[in-house]
Amino acid sequence: MTPDLFGRHRAVLPDWLALYYEDPLEITHGEGRHVWDAAGNKYLDFFGGILTTMTAHGLPEVAKAVGEQAGRILHSSTLYLNRPMVELAERVACLSGIPDARVFFTTSGTEANDTALLLATAYRRSNTILAMRNSYHGRSFSAVGVTGNRGWSPTSLSPLQTLYVHGGVRTRGPYAHLDDREFTDACVDDLKDLLGHTRAPAALIAEPVQGVGGFTSPPDGLYAAFREVLHERDILWIADEVQTGWGRTGEHFWGWQAHGQNGPPDIVTFAKGIGNGMSVGGVVARAEIMNCLDSNSISTFGGTQVTMAAGLANLAYLLEHDLQGNARRVGGLLLERLRAVAARVPHVREVRGRGLMIGVELTRPGTDEAAPEAASAVLEEARAGGLLIGKGGGHDTSALRIAPPMSLTVAEAEEGAAILERALRSV
Repeated sequence: MTPDLFGRHRAVLPDWLALYYEDPLEITHGEGRHVWDAAGNKYLDFFGGILTTMTAHGLPEVAKAVGEQAGRILHSSTLYLNRPMVELAERVACLSGIPDARVFFTTSGTEANDTALLLATAYRRSNTILAMRNSYHGRSFSAVGVTGNRGWSPTSLSPLQTLYVHGGVRTRGPYAHLDDREFTDACVDDLKDLLGHTRAPAALIAEPVQGVGGFTSPPDGLYAAFREVLHERDILWIADEVQTGWGRTGEHFWGWQAHGQNGPPDIVTFAKGIGNGMSVGGVVARAEIMNCLDSNSISTFGGTQVTMAAGLANLAYLLEHDLQGNARRVGGLLLERLRAVAARVPHVREVRGRGLMIGVELTRPGTDEAAPEAASAVLEEARAGGLLIGKGGGHDTSALRIAPPMSLTVAEAEEGAAILERALRSV
């Protein structure tokens, strides 16, 4: 990146718009699992534009679909029938597992979660929302209001009353010492106690794997146990699948399926990977919930033809090439490789994750104290070695986030792990 561009960026964009690296990076093009910067340096991409480049950079099938659709018409709004939108909605409804599903498309995960909160509060006639500690749900006023990660919640002036539930982080907090069964039971008891002290909430919103929170997750079945308690009280369950959807976790197509013993969620939100870089988000819900709004509404840019064409082509590629299976196989190898590395690096507290969604939490050696400066140093060293990764975590951004495109090969996984090992050892 040229200093001139950095100066222009700072002159016209907000100070709170975060940039990675001491010397910010300008990415000019990409192919497969690699990207190049303005100076011609090549990088193995293990973050995919924040889990958004799901299949591959420069995927010909998506580029072709976008080009062909752009040559016909880019946009008309939801005021007119839109064939690509109907076709993608049909596919998503079928894949969602929700009976009698209806789909509403948005332009982002933030807008998807905002819509889900609107639906839930209107349907239940309550502005009380349950959310998970350490969670992140987006940048809008309502999404910030249910975000349980203080580093990403700049205001408490929310239209919602939010109550935070324990359970999203398995290895920290008052129940960390318990086994999985005892942990789940304790979290359920905590939820029941909380519900005994408040008016009936509209919904629980939860990420099956907390993304910005550092790829943390509860034991399998925790949200199923929560669902039992919620169902008895007619409280809805919103699964935020913005980062976990489309098979990224390997074992399941949706993250909620690790907790699906009592059926699917009432509402599922999605975004990021489905567009492979195009602005696509959405909400899936039972018809009675989706249709509960009694006023007019449209979406100017949600579901526009060119983004729907990209989504259709990208989803078809993902399914036809079994990228969920690839995420399970290659992600499993990468996870074990990184755990072996971590055993020899004192700064690493934990390597966790599922499929191609892996977190490496760093602490000061011999303690549980977060080490955000170490995470930043590893990020820089990885870049110097030709690898792009992310960072996050609810404890002062001390977790590295690894989420490559789901077409990652075994050789690329080994290459990335070797670069990351050198970066970790340099701290």
